[in-house]
Amino acid sequence: MSCPAPRYITPILILLLAVGGHATAAAPASGTDAAIDEGRALLRELIEIDTTPGHGSTTRAAEAMAAHFRSAGFPAQDVEVVGSAARKGNLLVRLRGRGERAPILLMAHLDVVAALREDWNVDPFKLTERDGYFYGRGTLDVKGGAAGLVGALLRLHRDGIKPRGDYILALTAGEEDGVDNGIEWLLQHRPDAMRVAYALNVDGGGPEIRHGKAAVLSVETAEKVYLSYSVTARHPGGHSSLPGAGNPVYRLAAGLHRLADLQFPLRSNPTTRAYFGALADLHDGQLAEDMRAVARNEENPEALSRLAASSLYNNAQLRTTCVPTLLSGGHAENALPQQARATINCRLLPDEPFDEVDQRLRSALADPELELRRIAEPTPSPAGRRDEQLFTRIEAVAAEIWGPIPARAYMSAGATDAVYLRALGTPVYVFSGIAYDVDDDRSHGQDERILVASYDQSLEFLYRLLKSL
Repeated sequence: MSCPAPRYITPILILLLAVGGHATAAAPASGTDAAIDEGRALLRELIEIDTTPGHGSTTRAAEAMAAHFRSAGFPAQDVEVVGSAARKGNLLVRLRGRGERAPILLMAHLDVVAALREDWNVDPFKLTERDGYFYGRGTLDVKGGAAGLVGALLRLHRDGIKPRGDYILALTAGEEDGVDNGIEWLLQHRPDAMRVAYALNVDGGGPEIRHGKAAVLSVETAEKVYLSYSVTARHPGGHSSLPGAGNPVYRLAAGLHRLADLQFPLRSNPTTRAYFGALADLHDGQLAEDMRAVARNEENPEALSRLAASSLYNNAQLRTTCVPTLLSGGHAENALPQQARATINCRLLPDEPFDEVDQRLRSALADPELELRRIAEPTPSPAGRRDEQLFTRIEAVAAEIWGPIPARAYMSAGATDAVYLRALGTPVYVFSGIAYDVDDDRSHGQDERILVASYDQSLEFLYRLLKSL
């Protein structure tokens, strides 16, 4: 798909595109340079505030962003830092509109997963620009999106634009570890702010870069179910000089080795069928044929298998997955271990029966002495509906930035705070404006990064979209 060139490009974006080489042409916009400067400053500020669950503070980040809204002249009652935990504060901001539509909730989480300096090639808590990328913990997940929302609301306010209805911004805590979750807290303690037509969540999705350009804008309307288990092996232990049979480390390791061979059945659902049907036109050969076969819901296990094998991303769209993520065991260097434990994290297709997952895991571990239990009960994740008017508006604004690209519903393999709202019947659409390569998704991983040009384009995309809704 070709993208028409914009009529002009700001000088700073010409430089970024020349350096980055992977993003598509940038959008024309008056005042873009100032918006970019502000957006980058907001991103730097957020990245350089440690908001990890262990020792960071989302309250600090919430207060830092609140200061910008207060300085911009937002009424005091419309800018609040709320929550019940000292280090788990949430920012709640209301940009008042004309009352012609119901409020729209804008969502992003402020917390990030841990990152060790020794594991990274740059400091994870400093925003580093290198070779056309911004590096830092949270650049992709999801401080880049949070900074974009803050910048868009500040710019709307500064430009004197009164939207058709209120925007309510919620930058929250507890998404990554589930402790003192901000959206749950707001639903319980500030239900007035949660009575909205729908929510836009920047924690996923967005323009997918394929063959070097933004080719499709994915909007999450469904997500997989998050479910973690503990697997524990036990033994009376003893002195390490007297080893014998039954060492729980060996027992657990053997069970996990067998678990590595577990593969859940491949299958599609209405969301993934529509998604692959849209992607088929971007490919050719066998891959395109397999996508179309899956989209038609054919009984074609060979097509499903080839499509799943084509990428980790496609595999995650087509089956439930379970993988060990944490290990612990033993209590002293000179003692036989009395227990060894692993955490297994599963991401279930929305209609996967929970009890069947239990059974498959027990069967794969193949050891009745290994104790398997759910760490917490899963929250069902019903698929949402596609709002045709919203999707049309997203496509129209996206065309101004990247040229004509389709907006397509998809299912996220990850988990977001959308689940709490969807469970109550509130539609949530998850997408950001940061174009990304689906095969270079470093969220939660080493050297997390986003393209500089993609971030700059996202600032304009969010501003124009919110201006139009």
